[in-house]
Amino acid sequence: MWHDISVPLGAGTPEWPGDHPFTCGWTMRREDGESVNLAAITTSFHVGTHADAPVHVHSEWPASDGLELGAFVGEALVVALPASHGVAQDIDLPLLQRLIGEHAVSRVLLRTGHTSAAGIFPDDWPALTAEAATWLVDRGVKLWGVDAPSVDRRQSKSLDVHHALLGRGTFVLENLDLRHIETGVYELIAPPLAVIGADAAPVRALLRRRVG
Repeated sequence: MWHDISVPLGAGTPEWPGDHPFTCGWTMRREDGESVNLAAITTSFHVGTHADAPVHVHSEWPASDGLELGAFVGEALVVALPASHGVAQDIDLPLLQRLIGEHAVSRVLLRTGHTSAAGIFPDDWPALTAEAATWLVDRGVKLWGVDAPSVDRRQSKSLDVHHALLGRGTFVLENLDLRHIETGVYELIAPPLAVIGADAAPVRALLRRRVG
């Protein structure tokens, strides 16, 4: 059974405060005598589930057409923060190591519980420390995904996690919907849309439980 863990694009999908929202409107309608119905959209690529490209935080790094597709397809480990973990607490290295345990996976998806999937942009959310992010890269993790709107905290200006991951070959997925996903090992299919020259790309992310 496949689980859709994408936050869809729609009029009610929260954008990052101050960013360009998603809009969709008709440019041609059959009821007006046209041969087809035709719609057009405008949006920031950071609305809904998306993959950040390195150029989002690095002026001379690859754009969205340089995203490595292999990082977004394959075995993935879903982990979750304990209910007692406060929103103001960082995800430090000891906690991250406990969450991942002995699993040797290239993709990790984190459920923080602070997601925009229900239609409300969260006030804040926990994020990795720079040390924990560097450990992921050194361990060989190629994809770090979160249900939160960003891998960094909402108020972060230095974007340490983005820099630690995207600057060293680990990609990120943001705005996942993991509300109904149990922890464990899954098969992930989440290729970014083929967008040329942008700082991010929309993603339709699917999970299927790995058996055996």
